[in-house]
Amino acid sequence: MKPGYTEYRPIQGHEQTLTSLQQARRIAALALEKLAEDVVILDMRPECSFTDYFVIATGRNPRQTASIWDEVHTRLKHEERLLPTSVDGTRDGAWIVADYLDVVLHVFTPDARGFYRLEDLWSDVPAVDLDAAVV
Repeated sequence: MKPGYTEYRPIQGHEQTLTSLQQARRIAALALEKLAEDVVILDMRPECSFTDYFVIATGRNPRQTASIWDEVHTRLKHEERLLPTSVDGTRDGAWIVADYLDVVLHVFTPDARGFYRLEDLWSDVPAVDLDAAVV
């Protein structure tokens, strides 16, 4: 396993209770609670088969990206019994990516988000309204 990469296994006996859209909105709401900026949910279903939604958020610095990730991880684990299948980028914090299968969370620092420009790369997919993200 490469450095900075953590692999998780599903919690035994867990039944999925959230739809993929509800999960994306929950992740976005948790990121917003930790003062994430420029939170976007992209509907990836028309373009790819590996996930339904991307949640993209920005933290002001690596410490805040780690805090955003920690909040999402802890709350989903305890409240929804939901763990990601993999996580990468926690060591340096410039781009933390967590794969929840139906939803992939991307938490960037401003420089990393500007460099990778995922919204530009996936500009042909629709964004989801964040109004319902406040759960």
